[in-house]
Amino acid sequence: MRLAFLGTPDFAVSALSAIVAAGHEVACVYSQPPAPRGRGQELKPSPVHAFAEAHGIPVRTPVSMRDPAEIEAFAALGLDAAVVVAFGQILPGALLEAPRLGSYNVHASLLPRWRGAAPIQRAIMAGDKVTGVQVMRMTEGLDEGPVLATATVRIDAQETAATLHDRLAVAGAELIVKTLAEIEAGTAVAVPQAEEGVTYAKKISPKFTRLDWAKDGPTLDRKIRGLSPFPGAWFELPTEKGPVRVKALLSAFEDGAGEPGVTLDDRLLVGTGDGAVRLLRVQREGKGPQDADVFLRGNPVPKGVRLA
Repeated sequence: MRLAFLGTPDFAVSALSAIVAAGHEVACVYSQPPAPRGRGQELKPSPVHAFAEAHGIPVRTPVSMRDPAEIEAFAALGLDAAVVVAFGQILPGALLEAPRLGSYNVHASLLPRWRGAAPIQRAIMAGDKVTGVQVMRMTEGLDEGPVLATATVRIDAQETAATLHDRLAVAGAELIVKTLAEIEAGTAVAVPQAEEGVTYAKKISPKFTRLDWAKDGPTLDRKIRGLSPFPGAWFELPTEKGPVRVKALLSAFEDGAGEPGVTLDDRLLVGTGDGAVRLLRVQREGKGPQDADVFLRGNPVPKGVRLA
């Protein structure tokens, strides 16, 4: 089929790659404009933009897809369908209905649970045991369209947002290729979402990422893993030169008891409001990620240190 693909981050690259490999004609890729990245804060194209350019696919990076000129240009592509994966803009109805067979979204949750911006992180932080990826036909409502296909994925005990992201990206890529074949053949069936069980995966705000050790251990453990590696849950470690920010990237809940925020041994077991959290992987500000034992060789943290 003749398609447009709208996506921005790494998660979307897997789907675009699979669509290209399946032999579909991608008439145009839409992605968010280049943004400052890395230490030098140079303007760099998004992962989807870079992939498309490397494969000779035309790329557009409009600031707003609601611009009438952009809608007109999109409609002029003469598309059979459009595929949207983590694009980053709300799309108007006129654009969604422009392709002959409609527009389809790959969403990383089991709808109607976790509609919105951060379904992977929110599923881990909520303690969900199972999530998945779905293909839905897009409507103007936020992730409210009927579902055509589903793949379920188990959330493991040591799951992080990064590991779950990668597994869902692979599942989503396989699912969209299968679903596009069914759409082309006229055999796809769109099932309306349930009216019960709707939850929203709000975007993660910076003020939410600091760890509050007064919370219970399981909640803190899930928060650490759900925000790993980005944006990263963090705390302040006291040093002779003053407090330094440290990201917690991997953890495990333990039954230890002690004052919230105070280390219970010299191996980064930290007391919480209920139980304790063992920090297994951390990242000191300005440094790379390290396993806890490696970090402690250069940054000893004895028992009784208060983390803020």
